[in-house]
Amino acid sequence: MLEGKVILVTGGARGVGANISRTLAREGAKVAINYAGSTEKANALAQEIGGKAYRADVRDAVAVKAMVDAVVADFGKIDGVVNNAIAGKQSGSFADASWEDYANSFDFGCKQVVNIVRAVRPHFVAQGGGRVVNIVTELWNMAPADWSVYMAGKGAMVGLSRSLACELGPENITVNMVAPGWMADEKVDTTSAGSLGFAQTLPLKRHGSADEIGNACVFFVSHLSSYVTGAYLPVTGGRITQMGS
Repeated sequence: MLEGKVILVTGGARGVGANISRTLAREGAKVAINYAGSTEKANALAQEIGGKAYRADVRDAVAVKAMVDAVVADFGKIDGVVNNAIAGKQSGSFADASWEDYANSFDFGCKQVVNIVRAVRPHFVAQGGGRVVNIVTELWNMAPADWSVYMAGKGAMVGLSRSLACELGPENITVNMVAPGWMADEKVDTTSAGSLGFAQTLPLKRHGSADEIGNACVFFVSHLSSYVTGAYLPVTGGRITQMGS
């Protein structure tokens, strides 16, 4: 489905990001794997899927522009980007959170998107369009206690995505969101009591694979979503079906 496409995945070397990178590659894309510190994992994954690894801090606009320019130089173009990178404290009580925790969350939820979109936009415009996919969260709907740090960043990402979808639409640049639930990646034991118990709370009665986040990204960067922008797609096994979006 993605034969001939070049897609950049931020934070694409480990966790859900690695699953996204593999899924895009399985559909034929050339994947540019962004990483900050996971050098060995990034290089190993690039070799595995026939992509290439690029080190850059997504919070650094200069580094991001250099990375995007390098991707275009190496592959001849860039068709889409998945903003997935995240780091730092995400959960915990409001009383225990510092302002630095919130600022860091905002950097990944908002500044990352701003830096990436500013870097890829000229290339997208020159080639007649492009795709942006932002990885948000099901917690946007659920808003539980002790997640205010995480929500501060992801909430900014949701708002920014919706506004950019309107602003960039005339340039044939789509901006869509994938909202994962708790997905099973390399760090999750799906045979554990916690995983099995969680699965039973879902309408689909199974713990979802992080590959299924990749599947949603494939849709949003493929020709099948050519008339979709500003969308918020929960990939949660039905967990937030009744909560709206």
